[in-house]
Amino acid sequence: MPERGLARSLVEAYLYFDLEAQGASREAVVVREEDGWVLRLGDAEVLVPAEAEAAAREQELTFGSGRSELIDPGQWVLVAATYASRALEGGLFFAADPSDAEGFGRVAAGWRFAADAVAQALEFFPEGGAELPLEAFWTEMGRALRESQPDRLSRRKLESDLAFYRQSLDDFRRLHSR
Repeated sequence: MPERGLARSLVEAYLYFDLEAQGASREAVVVREEDGWVLRLGDAEVLVPAEAEAAAREQELTFGSGRSELIDPGQWVLVAATYASRALEGGLFFAADPSDAEGFGRVAAGWRFAADAVAQALEFFPEGGAELPLEAFWTEMGRALRESQPDRLSRRKLESDLAFYRQSLDDFRRLHSR
């Protein structure tokens, strides 16, 4: 069996499986073990230590604290863009029916997850560094983004994206809170 991956939260573990194959997380089997949860999908296993999940929940960190060992910075940038796109689209539908409480939650979560994913990508920068090191990209998806659109992966761009996503969330809440 392949080596067991290590996630910092259950959300990160599920996201990892979805990045491997779209929708795959729905097929994952979760088993509670003494030291946490193990998610299994085929031959792949990911451990989420109980302490890591508890810390993520306590600190309200969607994907966990520290640097991911499962998802590289290129993937985090793509995840952030996906969530932001969903939030933008959801915002348009919400504007048509601002009484939709579930719609409000989906849009707010989209902006929050987009910001959280960019924050994860920023974890990979060396202290004071403006660019990500080549070895930070270990997945095909991450390397492809680095090769095709390296401008999306600079510290300056990611900090700008993070500020935009956070401001979008704040604006959405301010405009539509009940």
